[in-house]
Amino acid sequence: MKQIITPGEKIQGKVNNYVYRKGEEQYATIYGLLSEREGFNKIVPLKGKYTPVEGDIVIGIITEVKHNGYFVDINSPYSGFLMSQKEYNHGEVVLAKIIRVDEVKRVLLGEDRKLVGGNIIEILPVKIPRVIGKKNSMLNLIREKTGSEILVGRNGRVWIKGGDIAKAEEAIFRIEREAHTTGLTERITKMLEE
Repeated sequence: MKQIITPGEKIQGKVNNYVYRKGEEQYATIYGLLSEREGFNKIVPLKGKYTPVEGDIVIGIITEVKHNGYFVDINSPYSGFLMSQKEYNHGEVVLAKIIRVDEVKRVLLGEDRKLVGGNIIEILPVKIPRVIGKKNSMLNLIREKTGSEILVGRNGRVWIKGGDIAKAEEAIFRIEREAHTTGLTERITKMLEE
């Protein structure tokens, strides 16, 4: 069972993170969704900025061109640095993998690819897993029903090209708004078939 929790709310049982302890009691530090699996509570934030994690695929925008690489806006309080053999210009969009994040959150990017054309939308990064779905089910549904090419970055950016872009964007924004509800896949399917 899932329930919405607020900062300062008392939490029972084992919890992964997003709690502080006062004596024997523990309290939520964020606004989020609490779910229990096999005796272990998990808190998923409903809001928040993207924190870079090694191995994540992100969609970035080139902000500065240097002689040895590029600074990249990765929709985070931290910027990324891309060392690449490819040539990019200020403002271009790239899909890249986070290769390393050091202790002061310097982010090194690699395995890059330029994204040409298309639209970029931004949603809350914590909602990205719901947009993707289990085994890419939700993402594949949107691709199939709209005929769009869609790439999703863990940093909350989604790139959409071709097909019915407006319908794809509408579906993604709806998923962001209703991510915490049940029956969402059926509602999105119905919306996309209208």
